[in-house]
Amino acid sequence: MAESGVSTDRVRAVDRRPRAVLLDVFETVLRVDALRERFVDVGRPEHECDLFFARTLRDGMALTLAGGVRPFGEVARAALRTTTGHTLSEPALDHVIEGFRELPPHEDAEPALMALARARIPVYAFTHGTAAVAREALDGAGLRTYMRGLLSTEEIHSFKPPGRVYTWACQRADTPVDRTALISVHSWDVHGAVRAGLVGAMATRLEGRVPDTVARPHVVAERLDDVVKHLLDLPA
Repeated sequence: MAESGVSTDRVRAVDRRPRAVLLDVFETVLRVDALRERFVDVGRPEHECDLFFARTLRDGMALTLAGGVRPFGEVARAALRTTTGHTLSEPALDHVIEGFRELPPHEDAEPALMALARARIPVYAFTHGTAAVAREALDGAGLRTYMRGLLSTEEIHSFKPPGRVYTWACQRADTPVDRTALISVHSWDVHGAVRAGLVGAMATRLEGRVPDTVARPHVVAERLDDVVKHLLDLPA
């Protein structure tokens, strides 16, 4: 495998009910748009929040491809400086970044997790964000009790979606790649998982529909709880 993390496709997983689920955190489970209030707090327009988060993801992915990726918090802080025109003081930057620890959940997240718990399918929060921050946010949202564990790709110095991050997560969860599902609202995240040989499940409430440019997910629905229902309906 190349250092950049680029690899050839694995065989596509067949449509089968997963034995474990990797669940994306930011924007899939937790509402990143809640940071808009913090932009207003520091005197910036709330619409900069969307650009900031998109730039953070872009920069993290680009650094992963180029080599020398930095931790999520450092990438996010640099993206925040750029997005706000280098006008914010260090305390103002802190105020916005600390908001990641207090993000509220999307209303379809707990029903989805409850359904997986009833089906006795272990769930692992899966993020390229800092593990301690994601853990605190999920605790605050009252959702981490539904999860078997939390996996952050910071451990292997990468952002998603190179294939190796998904196979690493499956190894950590001790579950077969082709019997593990990745659930996300990000089409690029699902694309990476499908290419890596996982079962891809996309909730379209963020992007509206699956883009034509990505690998076809095994399961698609607007809401997370409906995505889980479709996963549970797959053949065993």
